[in-house]
Amino acid sequence: MLTSPARRGLADLPPLVSDTLLALIAMVNADPRADKIDVGVGVYRDGAGRTPIMRAVKAAEQKLLDEQHSKSYLGGAGDRGFAKALRPIVLGRHAGDERIVGLQTPGGCGALFLALKLVAAANPDARVIMGTPTWPNHPPMTAGAGLQITEYRHYDPASRKVDFAAMADALEAGRPGDVALLHGCCHNPTGADLSEDEWRQVAEIVARRGLLPLIDFAYQGFARGLEQDCFGVELVLDACDEVLITQSCDKNFAVYRDRVGCLFVKAGSVDTAQFAFTHLLQISREAWSMPPDHGGATVRTVLEDPALAADWRAELDEMHARIRMVREKIAGADPRLAYIAEQQGMFSMLPLSVEQVRQIRETHAIYMADSGRANLVGIADHDLDRFCAAVVETMNG
Repeated sequence: MLTSPARRGLADLPPLVSDTLLALIAMVNADPRADKIDVGVGVYRDGAGRTPIMRAVKAAEQKLLDEQHSKSYLGGAGDRGFAKALRPIVLGRHAGDERIVGLQTPGGCGALFLALKLVAAANPDARVIMGTPTWPNHPPMTAGAGLQITEYRHYDPASRKVDFAAMADALEAGRPGDVALLHGCCHNPTGADLSEDEWRQVAEIVARRGLLPLIDFAYQGFARGLEQDCFGVELVLDACDEVLITQSCDKNFAVYRDRVGCLFVKAGSVDTAQFAFTHLLQISREAWSMPPDHGGATVRTVLEDPALAADWRAELDEMHARIRMVREKIAGADPRLAYIAEQQGMFSMLPLSVEQVRQIRETHAIYMADSGRANLVGIADHDLDRFCAAVVETMNG
């Protein structure tokens, strides 16, 4: 007598490893101490410790409120004017290249999802060459796309710099068609960026080895400035016929919860680029059908209005200046922290062990990832001295 297989249901879902950053947020929220400092969550904060809405964004939202007459569907590509307005900012001198197509996405995560799915559709045997440590969502998103990962050491904890020899060796060992995952600027989580000469070497290796560069460009404007931060992107576009660039406006427009991103794809010809675009539309149709409009329309409105665009750039420069100020302040607190002034963006790895991270959490109500990764501009101005003193005290044991 045949027996039917046992029914499986939601109770049979496999266990998951919890997201440590989400767990950290829960710990911060549960801590009743009024003087707690959260340098775990990755958002920009001003001197008062707030994540404000940028002036130009607020003005653009009011303009949309006054002038937008419909919220009907826009289609899978989202706001096409949004991607067009971003081209000169993200692509620099390649903005007019018709072999590059752009598609609005729900945040930088949406862009990465599309890029990895596109790679898997074109070359399911491709491996993703990925430095460690990296943004915690890179590995699961890559695995979720069905692609294998080849790791190398990106960061040398002794020198506090990029382990460029390891990076170059890993890229040289790549097979044609493998993906080289690159951080465009402001490396998350280490803050250790490639120098201009190292970018030149990376572009040469990637092109010569026939690798497909995937540039995660989430923090443009937070390192050296909008144009300067394009340096690596432009070099790679110079060198390679096929390039994927995942972009996020969440940070440099401070529209985090609106999820505003874009994927740019360069192909060897205009026809191939358009063919890839149709595949992107199909992949996005299966995932989210079409991206949310408000954030993309807001960014487009800012960039299409000269006065708003100028004010956005001015406020972005203010944000960049604060990042530099905080880095220099922390670097000056102790010679062991001097390297922080040489790094870029919001994040750095503090020289603390897991035990010391937990100690500073319990003793000083300072919350960071167990790895020592800290969002340095998560600290309000009035907390900077206390933060520096607590870190030095903890390093001293």
